[in-house]
Amino acid sequence: MKRVLVTGGAGFISSHFVRHLLEATDHEVVTLDALTYAGNLENLADVMSHPRLSFVHGDIRDAGLVREIVGGVDVIVNAAAESHVEKSIEHGASEFVTTNVEGTQILLDAIRDTPVERFILISSSEVYGTAERAPMDEEHPLNPRSPYAATKAGADRLAYSYWTTYELPIVIVRPFNNYGPRQHPEKVVPRFITQALADEPLTIHGDGHASRDWLYVLDDAEAIEAVIAAPIEDLAGEVINVATGVDISVRDIAALVLEALDRPADLVRNVPERLGQVDRHIGTTEKAARLLGWSAATTFETGLERTVAWYRDNEAWWRAILARAQRTAV
Repeated sequence: MKRVLVTGGAGFISSHFVRHLLEATDHEVVTLDALTYAGNLENLADVMSHPRLSFVHGDIRDAGLVREIVGGVDVIVNAAAESHVEKSIEHGASEFVTTNVEGTQILLDAIRDTPVERFILISSSEVYGTAERAPMDEEHPLNPRSPYAATKAGADRLAYSYWTTYELPIVIVRPFNNYGPRQHPEKVVPRFITQALADEPLTIHGDGHASRDWLYVLDDAEAIEAVIAAPIEDLAGEVINVATGVDISVRDIAALVLEALDRPADLVRNVPERLGQVDRHIGTTEKAARLLGWSAATTFETGLERTVAWYRDNEAWWRAILARAQRTAV
């Protein structure tokens, strides 16, 4: 049994990961979350009273709090991040720099003083930018194409430097595009689903040719757990893609959502291309299979079916989030 700190624990990927740890392992879990727009305690509502879960409302940029918490854990999974790509483009990168880069630095400095068994940084495939070769392996150049992606790349390389400089037990995980239940409706898959459920147009940037490697969130949770379980001597200093090896275009996703919800194909609306758009993301899977014994188990068809059903059955959840976002924007 280990005591695992999950930062940003009320977020999308991290809340699924917390739930997975509680269901599939005997680890104790501490979550730390500042509860910004992406952190939602409702994501953890069904497990908040679990005897092996502790929740701390706080910020990874609070060095004193971080040092206090780090002193009582064995493993850190740093999933805390500002992740709204369009917000980083339209409103500037300041908040993204302080949370994604400086917050990671505060955690890393804390484990210099109080060592842990391993530190897992949840990076992102966005650090790669558009694929120069396909599939993209872990040695693919880092060419982030948005301020958000650039801050994730900064945290990624900062963590790596603490392994090379201080020999800290750092593992960097680069998940590809996650989707699944409880994802904020700003993201493309839940946005299409909620737009279709509301009989609103599905808005696609450009012609929709951009493609992504779509990873069901529960598969990602299993991969991160495998990083905790594998021998640290095999993983320290490594970067590991978490991907399916299959990419699907945004326009095809829209068509599949409309078909799943029996909505007309003419609900699609094309809008101007997003600044800094990434054309293609598709990841290699060999390293994760070799080091972790992990491969994605959920096909996109199965994952999308589960995701559509969840949003159909939890309309109050996503409508409340959209209403809060609208009030904030006014």
